[in-house]
Amino acid sequence: MKRAKEVQAINSFLKGAEGSKADELKDIISRINSIDCIGKIDAGSFDFGSAVFARKPGDGSAREQAASCQRVLGGSANFALEYATKRYRSNLINWGILPFLITDERIFNNGDYIYIPGIKRSIKEKAEKINAFAVKEDIIPFTVTLGELTDAERQILIDGCLINHYSNMAGVPD
Repeated sequence: MKRAKEVQAINSFLKGAEGSKADELKDIISRINSIDCIGKIDAGSFDFGSAVFARKPGDGSAREQAASCQRVLGGSANFALEYATKRYRSNLINWGILPFLITDERIFNNGDYIYIPGIKRSIKEKAEKINAFAVKEDIIPFTVTLGELTDAERQILIDGCLINHYSNMAGVPD
């Protein structure tokens, strides 16, 4: 619960409030802005959320609850070497959680920040590999994939979640 509250504090800062995480986030943004291959960002130009890493998540009887609880607590992404079941991966997508695949679990550690520029564009353009950066003392570039996504799954992620997707299809205004 402590980390979920930290994510909420950072999101408050991104929306203009000051708080205990403001200086830390300003430092992270400064480090991201030092990356040569991307443009400059500011606190209002990106989304922030927590992420979970597991070698092979999604095995068990609480797959839907795991995805929904993660989202409610501020989760935006999962990083895995592989997913145990297609159902769990689908539940992540339906909740708007990015189901990233990585090849090296040693890239980042608990508490590290990960920056993934242009993720919506990468999803729309069906990028096979997506550039990511572990923001530590040093910036460590790495690549992630989203695996095989159907066009419908891509649209759900772009819309933010399955509920938004169906609202957009029905013409319900934001």
